[in-house]
Amino acid sequence: MLNWPELGKVFIIVGVLLTMLGFFFLFKDKLPFAPGRLPGDIVIKRDNFTFYFPLGTCILLSVILSLIFFLWRR
Repeated sequence: MLNWPELGKVFIIVGVLLTMLGFFFLFKDKLPFAPGRLPGDIVIKRDNFTFYFPLGTCILLSVILSLIFFLWRR
């Protein structure tokens, strides 16, 4: 059975998240700690080789998603 009020909440949350993501991409060059520039991100540049591993970004994203899912279950 489809629960319409719950579906409405999901659409609102997805809309807010997409709006926040849009603003992030719009202003990401002006942010001091944008992904790719966080402490802990590993970048190795050689003559014709670049290795990039976003360790700090992965940890931050994991913490944020864990918090969102924790609050979602409550």
